[in-house]
Amino acid sequence: MWTHIIIISTVITDLFIPKIMAVIINIETSTSVCSAALSAEGMVLVHRESFSGQNHATCLSGFIKDCLDYAHDHEMEIEAVAVSIGPGSYTGLRIGLSEAKGLAYALNIPLIGISTLKIMATHVMFLPEVEPDAMYAPMIDARRMEVYTAVYDLALTPLLPPSPMILSPESYAGWLNQGTVLFFGNGSDKAKSLITSPNARFISDIVPLASDMTPLSELAYSRRDFLDLAYSVPEYLKEYQAVKSTNPLLKKLS
Repeated sequence: MWTHIIIISTVITDLFIPKIMAVIINIETSTSVCSAALSAEGMVLVHRESFSGQNHATCLSGFIKDCLDYAHDHEMEIEAVAVSIGPGSYTGLRIGLSEAKGLAYALNIPLIGISTLKIMATHVMFLPEVEPDAMYAPMIDARRMEVYTAVYDLALTPLLPPSPMILSPESYAGWLNQGTVLFFGNGSDKAKSLITSPNARFISDIVPLASDMTPLSELAYSRRDFLDLAYSVPEYLKEYQAVKSTNPLLKKLS
């Protein structure tokens, strides 16, 4: 057990402890959870979360203000804004990126985009019961039997790049034949009845949060991996499909 912990700690330290650390506001709005966090030197100083549903437009500005107020009160200079770039909710991603762009422009600081799936994998990676050779399969619900997913190793190397997937019993067979695969996220519940391999482990209650973005956003900052402020867009992974209204009044107006 202790050997496993040492191996995981060593890999995480090499991967996530950058030489240059910064004061960063992290924003996550890709699912029904809305959150923001202020981080510096590997620590989360402020974090705000709302689990009450799709009210991101109402909550997010207040969460960001709390981060800014803390930085001001402690004479800290914000050096970057990081935002969850997707995949996830179309509306949520647009709200988050819009707020992040506006803040980065106003403060004249860089904008960082972080994969939602990597944020979730990072959270699970730090859980004490995780095996060092396990693979990580975050899953975000994309309606019906479809999910947004990827498969990563401990170094967050994509064994399966982020993509939409229609679930079937054979969806992850190639990786399950190689070893333990950890499934988590709000899309994993509907996979439980399909994926019955003894190498499949399901971890509940994992949602992307801004407080889990810290190692990823600091690593991106140290590598100067920034988004184009004008032309960056969310990583939807598939085209937006509008749903026709069944309201007869709206049909007459269209």
